[in-house]
Amino acid sequence: MLNFHQVYKAYATPQGPLRVLDGVDMTLEKGQSLALMGESGSGKSTLLHLAAGLDLPDAGKITFQGTSIATLDEPGRARLRRQSLGLVFQQFHLVPSLNASDNLRLQARLAGREDPAWTRHLVERLGLSGLEQRYPEQLSGGQQQRLAIGRALAPRPALLLADEPTGNLDETSAKEVLMLMLELVQESGSALLLVTHSPQVAAPLDRCLKLTRGHLAEPAA
Repeated sequence: MLNFHQVYKAYATPQGPLRVLDGVDMTLEKGQSLALMGESGSGKSTLLHLAAGLDLPDAGKITFQGTSIATLDEPGRARLRRQSLGLVFQQFHLVPSLNASDNLRLQARLAGREDPAWTRHLVERLGLSGLEQRYPEQLSGGQQQRLAIGRALAPRPALLLADEPTGNLDETSAKEVLMLMLELVQESGSALLLVTHSPQVAAPLDRCLKLTRGHLAEPAA
């Protein structure tokens, strides 16, 4: 599904190049869930952006479903995100001028894979029934994040990328949203790569890796 082979990435700073990924190897299988942990600034989001084709590595190879991401031009990478990836961030990134129903359907429509039955199921499972005509500003933070998760899963992507998806929520809402997301990911058949700093968030996933000084390893017990 997703493979990183000897991936390097550095950023320019006034003090010189800052290497955040230093020969990273990682494999994510179809339908698998993987938590990526690390301290703030360790490069977790950078790795996620590389997986999404939002950025390119300085060296190494990233393949998604057998295709090297670096061989795709920007329209090709945008097409890959539209057709095969779902993205969920700490910020909800909902379209304020669209109601909840249209926000939910947006990604599936762009991908050309709108499934009314699956959409209705998402609305019910996400606890959004009766709220379809409301606009994002009329929803609570938890409702907005559930809507963002539903939008990402509406086209049944091969891979869902989630960057601290519950970071803006209180502890109770965060736990509810996380477990609901994991259940829906399993129902959709998607693989999941989730970035978090929380062992509690990482615990329910199939695997966990920790990014430290540019290297990935199993976290210490």
